[in-house]
Amino acid sequence: MDSSTKIDPGAVVDSKARIGAGVSIGPFCVIGADVTIGDGCVLGSHVVVEGVTELGRDNVVSPMASIGGPPQDLKYRGGATRLVVGNGNRIHEFVTLNRGTEEGGGVTRIGDGNLFMAYAHVGHDCALGNETVYANAATLAGHVEVGDHATVGAFSGVHQFCRVASHAFIGGYSVVTQDALPYVLTVGNRAKSYGLNLIGLKRSGVGKESIAGLKKCYNQLFKSGKILEEALREVDSELGHIEEVRYFVEFVRGSERGVIR
Repeated sequence: MDSSTKIDPGAVVDSKARIGAGVSIGPFCVIGADVTIGDGCVLGSHVVVEGVTELGRDNVVSPMASIGGPPQDLKYRGGATRLVVGNGNRIHEFVTLNRGTEEGGGVTRIGDGNLFMAYAHVGHDCALGNETVYANAATLAGHVEVGDHATVGAFSGVHQFCRVASHAFIGGYSVVTQDALPYVLTVGNRAKSYGLNLIGLKRSGVGKESIAGLKKCYNQLFKSGKILEEALREVDSELGHIEEVRYFVEFVRGSERGVIR
C-alpha cells in the first residue's frame, strides 16, 4: 500500500482489496476483498464498498453511501457481477449504486464527473455517461441509460429500460416511463415534454443556429400533426447538417419504448 494512503484505524479493509495512492478511508468504512479504489479517492466515514467494484481516480464518497451492493432484482442468483465507476464523481450521503445482474450484461457502468446528491439510487445494469446530475432521491431502475450532461430532478423515478438522452432535463417529482428527449424539459407524473431547455442550451454554449434548428425540429416532430416517420425524414433532409438536430433525430428513431412527447 502506498505511503500516501490514509486508512482510519476504525475502518475494516480486506487485505485483498486494491487501494491506490493518496486514498483516504474514514472511520468505520467497510471495504471488501474484490474492491479496487483508484488514486486520490476520498471516502468519508461509514462508507461500504463491496462486491466486484472498481472506483476510478479522485472520487469523493460521503458518509453512509453504499457502493457495489447486490442488485435489487429477484432474478439475481449471486453471480460475480460488477460495478465500474469512472473518475471524479461526487457521491453524497446514503447514495446506493448497485452491481449488475447475470441476465442484464453483468455490469453497472458509471462515467466521469457525475454528481449524485443525497439518497440517489442507481439500479442494476444501468449505463451512465459523464457530467450528469442526480438530485436528492432521484432513482434509476434497472437497465436505464443516461447520456452526457443530463439532469434527473429530485424525487424523480426512471422506469427500467428507459433512456435519458444527453442534455435531457427531468424536473423534480417526475415519473419517466418512456425515453426522455435530448435538450428538452421533461416534467410531471406521468412525465410530459414542455419544449426545449433554452436556458440549459445557452449555458452549455450551444450556438444560435443550432438552437433555431432544434426549435424547428421539435415543432415539426411533435406539433405539426404529421406522421412521425414522415416528419423525421423532413427534419433529417432539411436540418441534418446540424449536429444537435442529427442527434435528436437519431435518438427518436432509436427508441424502443417511445419518447415522451
